[in-house]
Amino acid sequence: MEFPFDVDALLPERITVLDQHLRPPARRPGTTTPARVDLQQQIMTIVDELGKASAKAQHLPAPITSASRMQSNRHVMYILKDTSARPAGKGAIVGFLKVGYKKLFVLDDREAHNEVEPLCILDFYIHESLQRHGHGRELFQHMLQKERVEPHQLAIDRPSQKLLKFLNKHYNLETTVPQVNNFVIFEGFFAHQHRPPATSLRATRHSRAAALDPMPAAPARKLPPKRAEGEIKPYSSSDREFLKVAVEPPWPLNRAPRRATPPAHPPPRSSSLGNSPERGPLRPFVPEQELLRSLRLCPPHPTARLLLATDPGGSPAQRRRTSSLPRSDDSRY
Repeated sequence: MEFPFDVDALLPERITVLDQHLRPPARRPGTTTPARVDLQQQIMTIVDELGKASAKAQHLPAPITSASRMQSNRHVMYILKDTSARPAGKGAIVGFLKVGYKKLFVLDDREAHNEVEPLCILDFYIHESLQRHGHGRELFQHMLQKERVEPHQLAIDRPSQKLLKFLNKHYNLETTVPQVNNFVIFEGFFAHQHRPPATSLRATRHSRAAALDPMPAAPARKLPPKRAEGEIKPYSSSDREFLKVAVEPPWPLNRAPRRATPPAHPPPRSSSLGNSPERGPLRPFVPEQELLRSLRLCPPHPTARLLLATDPGGSPAQRRRTSSLPRSDDSRY
């Protein structure tokens, strides 16, 4: 793929690695350096044109690789340059490989869900006129060495039939694990996913300090045994309700007295901190005359009725009440 600017001067290495910043790589000494803004604009042009060519080769409705997507994601792009072809002394681009880490939910052999974050193959393209010349394997092998991963540890996003045949031919990746998403993983993907957690920096410092300090550690303090749940007796709501209800005095002491008219000027209270304000009686005061009047109106007790019935003469009050009544003629004789 050719461009109107000097690709050989823009990308000095055969394989150039670009990140989300799309910064131009360091130039060789002795070469002229144009404005840095122009160099970055040329790199963005290369990325956009490669994305369009890849989408056309895979029959995609829109490109999945562009300069704007590279700047908004933490992906890495490997660009392979053709050093032998020099049309008009400007060089050419053979292809590219885009990778990135993604958090995925994948199924294992037992159809159990696993949350992993593997390195994913997001886009892979080699120019049609330069395929089957070993350029794809050279670019893929450089990526594996740079990222330090094995081919079976990769997850491929919507691979084409050409890419599946490429992986089967060069890396013997044939048996896939069925997934419910667009990613494809191969047998052996979960062999290196479950690793023991590394020791933290704090634990390493404590272990080093314990090795250098000869003094034994202080014995652990024994805590008192925890009380059983059955021994705890919470404050019941029935007890609280019982305390809220005031005991009413028996009749006639429960009758409220007449309220006296409050004085116009209440007695002043002491302002000293040591004295407490005067308090009234806790129970209402019942006058003696009202108490006697209430007792006269009380019905006689059953025991008193029994005594009156057994006494032939009756009580003196009963005899006085009966003696004042007029007697009939029969009672005179």
